[in-house]
Formats: sequence, C-alpha cells, structure tokens
Amino acid sequence: MSTILLMPVLAIFLLFFVPPSSEKTIKIISATAMLISFLLTVYVYISYDNSAGGLQFTEKIPWISDLGVSYSVGIDGISLPMLFLTNIIGLASVFSSWNINKRPKEFFILLLLLIAGVTGTFIAMDLFIFLLFYELVVIPIYIMVIVWGSTKKVSKEYAGMKLTMYLLIGSAFMLVGIIALYLQAFPPGMRTFDIVALANAHFYGTLSQQFQIIVFLLMLLGFGTLLSMFPFHTWSPDGYAGAPTAVSMIHAGVLKKIGGYGLIRLGLLILPEGAKFWAPLIILLGLANVIYAAYIAIVQKDLKYVVGYSSVSHMGYVLLGFAALNTISLSGAVANMVAHGIMSALFFAMIGYVYEKTHMRSTEQLHGLAHQMPKIATGFMLAGMSSVGLPGLIGFIPEYTTFVGLFAKYPVLAIAAVSGIIFTSIYILRVLQKILFGPRDSRFDCYNDAKGAELVPLFLLSAVLILFGLFPQLLLAPINSGISPLGPFLDRLNAAPSLLFTLGGIW
Repeated sequence: MSTILLMPVLAIFLLFFVPPSSEKTIKIISATAMLISFLLTVYVYISYDNSAGGLQFTEKIPWISDLGVSYSVGIDGISLPMLFLTNIIGLASVFSSWNINKRPKEFFILLLLLIAGVTGTFIAMDLFIFLLFYELVVIPIYIMVIVWGSTKKVSKEYAGMKLTMYLLIGSAFMLVGIIALYLQAFPPGMRTFDIVALANAHFYGTLSQQFQIIVFLLMLLGFGTLLSMFPFHTWSPDGYAGAPTAVSMIHAGVLKKIGGYGLIRLGLLILPEGAKFWAPLIILLGLANVIYAAYIAIVQKDLKYVVGYSSVSHMGYVLLGFAALNTISLSGAVANMVAHGIMSALFFAMIGYVYEKTHMRSTEQLHGLAHQMPKIATGFMLAGMSSVGLPGLIGFIPEYTTFVGLFAKYPVLAIAAVSGIIFTSIYILRVLQKILFGPRDSRFDCYNDAKGAELVPLFLLSAVLILFGLFPQLLLAPINSGISPLGPFLDRLNAAPSLLFTLGGIW
C-alpha cells in the first residue's frame, strides 16, 4: 500500500531535479511512476482473498500517540475497487496530457500530487490520515484549473474558485463532524482516530442516537457536496467545463467517489442510526439528482456540460443505492461508482482530444467526426453506450443491481428512478448522432485522429469497460466480500422504525 501511495510522491521528488525544458523526461518519469502504481494495484486486486474478506495488505505505524493518530493503511472489498479506479484513471490521465506544453513540469507535479491525495483517502484506515489526504486534494485542483483550464461558457478562474469553495465548505462540515466523533466515541486517554475502532464505538453506547443523527448530517453535507448531491451540485458541471482534460478525468472518475465512499465508510459503518434517520431524505435528493440533472443535460450544447450533468445524474444512483440500506443496493452503489468512473474518464479524454484538435466543444459545431476520427468516435460510442446501460458493458450490471436493491424496499421510487435511464438515452444518443454521424464535414479533414500516447487512455479504459461488462464478477466479487458481511448489521438496523420513515405514512 505504501509503495502504491508513494510512487507518485517519489516521481514528484525526481521532477524537482529535472529542468523544465526536458519535457520528454518529465512525462516519462510521470508515466513510469503511475505505471508501477497501476501494476502493483492490479497485483493487489488479483491477490486479494475474496473468500476471507475484511482488511488486507494492512500497514500501521504509530505517529502522534497522544492524539491516537497512526499511519494506518489497508484495503477491503469496498476500498479495493476504488484503489483500482484511482490508479487506472491516474495512468490514463498522464497519457491524456502527453501534449501539454505549457509549464509541463508544474503540471505533472500537481497532477501526481492530486493522484497521491486521492489514493490516500481510499486506503487510509485512520480518520486523521483520511482528512489529511482529502485536504491535500483541493489545492492542486484549484491551481490546475486556473492555470491550464479552458474558458468557454464560464471563465476558468470562476470555475476553479467555485469548485474550491464548495469543496472547502463541504470539508468544513465534515471536519466538525470528525472532531465531534473523535471526542465523543471514547473517553480521554482512550481516544483514537482508528476507523475500525470508531466503527465499533456504537456498540459501547457512547454514540447516542441523537448524536449520530446530528453528526451524520454534518457528514452528509460534506460528502454529499463532494458527491454533487442536489442541491449542492452546481459546482460540478462548471468545474468540469473549466478544468483541463486530466483534471476532468480525475474529478469525475475518482474525486466524486470519495463522497460515496465516505458516506459508507464513515457514515453508515460508524453512524448507522444517523444513516437510517436521514435515508428517506437522501433518497429524495438522489431521485432529484437522477431525474433533474438528466433533464438539464438534454438541453446542453457544450460537451463538457452534457457529461457534467450526466455525472451528477449518475451520482443519484449511488445515493439511491446507499439510502436503500441493504446489501444488494450497497453493492450496486459501489459498483456504480467504479462503472461511472471508467466511462466518465473515457468521455472526458475523448472530449479533450476533440477540443485540443478543433478548439470546439459545441454539439452545434461538431458534425460527422467518425469520418475523420474513427478511434475517438469509438471511445465516444463505448462510453455513451455504457452510460445508457447497454448489456455487455460496465454500466449495465451496477445499475441493475442498484434498482433491484431499491425496488425491494421502495418499489414506487425505484420505478421513478428508472425514468432516469430514458432521459440518459435521449441526451447521449442525440449527442453521439450530432457529433459523430451524418455527412462528412470537410472542415475537419485537416485534423488527425488519436495516435501515439493518445491511444493509451482509449485502449486502457475501453478494455476495462468491456472486461468488467462481460465478466461483471471480476468487479462484484471483491465488492460483495466487503458488503455481504454487513447483512446482519443492516437487518438489525432496518428492524426498528425510524421517525422519518413514518412521517406522512408515505414510507
């Protein structure tokens, strides 16, 4: 785990000694570091014992003993797919930035720092370490957006500031909740930031139901903002539009997933009564995400805004899967995060290539690109068909699993949520038809298709998109090993009625 985490950091250290003019060396060092991290992640993914489950590949070193802080890392069936997602998109983002020629040294240092921060949040088993890595993510994103971003519908300065302010405000709520949890869970002298110990704290009666309800709300505001939960979602499409391609890929592919991961790891497993209390509200907000954001995506002309609002819509399925509070829906929520991460990263990589070559992103300007750019068109088609849930691609099984889990508890709301697929099909098919097909447009004859390093993200992400689609058990097996043991815990949690479930009799 430490090697996977530290490879990008080691590359940053090496880049400090490389002159800015040595662009090729800078890119090779960055790509090599991410390739090693990715290969080690694949080894961990293959070596993880699904039958045993639980935490594996753990490392723990005491750090600030007086505060109960340790450098504690490890993975289980929930965090393992997130680690894989981070490193495959991290590797793809490096190659998608191969043509960066504006201050490449600074760009790749910040990109590697961003990847290291996201990796740390998924493998941290100490709440202090988790918070440290989460805060580390914010600064690189802001700098990369305002320096290397693009200005179209909104300025990159506006997009960067809006994105950063939303993330910082959300993290402020989360920080208050973490401090309260740290102080309340155990008496002085026994306090710890260890996530496993905190997850067991409610068994000792130190976390009252009222406390869990209040603190979970703080966590929901923090992680929900990061997850672009309605109505705290408006930063996300603007952030995508202003960000450079690599940041859009990481932002959509893995950064948002910290929100869903945090709700499960810190919300449900540490504050179960709070999760149960707020579940009905989360379902309504998740339903708003699915339907409202998909409807907004239909009228967008900018490709980044289309995929941006599509991302907000797909995060609604994660919220619905979480709030249904059963093993099937939770497995679907985690699988949805992985599926959406892969296909959204592929989408943004292809949009980045088209914009880099043509300086156009509007569906009213781009036509018939499949004639001149068949490889890029293939990437668009794979990402689009996965987004609408085509069987055989990565998006189908996660969405199906989420709907099955949701239908078991809220059949009416599940039927309403399915309508999101209809809206998704409308805007995805319309966009693909407009920009890829139709008569050949001679304006684009002078532009080249993806080639060289640009093909790496296309082949890498497409391969995973198809592999997990044809063999979904490769994705679901580790997830089930992490979620299935929660079955008795969730059954006990759902056994007692909750106040919000009884209001108005509609639940």
